[in-house]
Amino acid sequence: MNHFLLVALGGAAGASARHLVGMLALRSFGSDFPYGTIICNIGGSFLMGLLIEMLALRFNASTEVRLLLTTGLLGGFTTFSTFSLDVVVLTERGQMGMALFYVALSLAGGIVALFAGLSAARALV
Repeated sequence: MNHFLLVALGGAAGASARHLVGMLALRSFGSDFPYGTIICNIGGSFLMGLLIEMLALRFNASTEVRLLLTTGLLGGFTTFSTFSLDVVVLTERGQMGMALFYVALSLAGGIVALFAGLSAARALV
C-alpha cells in the first residue's frame, strides 16, 4: 500500500505540473499548436532518462524513491516518458522488432481507441 500512495502522491504533483506547463505555454505561445503537450512529452522523456540513470546507477535510490519520481511524478507529468523508456529498454535488450511493433501499436492503437471512444460517446448521446 505504501508504494501505491507514493505513486499517487507523485502522480498528483506531476499532473499539476503538466497543467501548469500547459497553461504557461498557452499564455506564451497561443493555441495554434499543442506547445504544452510537446514540452511535457519531450521534457518528460529527457527527465525520465536523467532520473533513471541518476537514481538507479549513480545514487542506488530505493524502490520507493524511484516509484515516487518516475512512475508517479513523471507518469503524472506525461505517460509519454514511460512509453519512451519502454522503447529504449526493448531496444537495449536487442528487441528492435518488438520496439518498433510497440511504437506502431501504441500510436495507432491510441488514435484508433480515441476515435472509437468518440464514436461510442456520440452514439450514446
